Amino acid sequence: MSLSLFFTRAAHGAALLSAAMLLAACASRPADNISLIPAETAQQTGKEGLFTQGVKWERRKPGCTGDCPTLKLDSIVFPGQTRLNELVDHALAVMTGVDSAAPPYATVAQYEDYFWKTAAPRDSTLLAAKARYRNRDLTVVELNTWQYYTGAAHGISATQFLNWDNSARKVLGLADILEPGKGDAYVAALRAAHQRWLATNPDAQNDPDTYHRIWPFQVSQNFGFTDQGLVVKYDSYLIAPYSSGQPELLLPYSELRGVLKPVYMPA
Repeated sequence: MSLSLFFTRAAHGAALLSAAMLLAACASRPADNISLIPAETAQQTGKEGLFTQGVKWERRKPGCTGDCPTLKLDSIVFPGQTRLNELVDHALAVMTGVDSAAPPYATVAQYEDYFWKTAAPRDSTLLAAKARYRNRDLTVVELNTWQYYTGAAHGISATQFLNWDNSARKVLGLADILEPGKGDAYVAALRAAHQRWLATNPDAQNDPDTYHRIWPFQVSQNFGFTDQGLVVKYDSYLIAPYSSGQPELLLPYSELRGVLKPVYMPA
């Protein structure tokens, strides 16, 4: 499996966010003097927000014996939230693409049909979604896919956040949450978080020059709200080797004053 396949994940993340923005309904923003981030602990805010139900199954290729392709789903649905459910389903499906071309499917069901037709005997795919953060106003869904291709050294993973405004019924992109002209300030905060992360990384500390040359800092718009700040998560191979998994960088709200719109700062 060529490393170039892994690096195309960044393009797929951008394409996924664009698709989500097109599918989501547009609505007026809440008043700027009302914060959507309550000043509460994760345990408290995690109990609020949209109701979820789990959806989980595992399937082998129909009619197959011996070594067979497998497909697993470990996801969630939001009863009464048709558009959000469609977004989660669509996002999980298109995150399975491993090249720059648009995949020939748009839903998990369509991907399943495609997978059974094209998969090699030991191919395996896991599609997963969970509510990473919830409160009365926001729902953050973390999407993950993992794919193993027969003969590869290891699987390919990908991750994406969907930040859903419960009232406006739309996905929030970076342009929605930043103050005008604050893109550079966001990048500076992300770079500072990356430096803190490097300071805890033994490989980066052992040989900083080599590590920085092979795994340089990269800007990402794959953010998710939490009680502590914005979490920015990277696919494997983007800023670290495969052994590091999917790195997460935390941008504390204290470093985002004047960067985030007031409505997205804690109350």
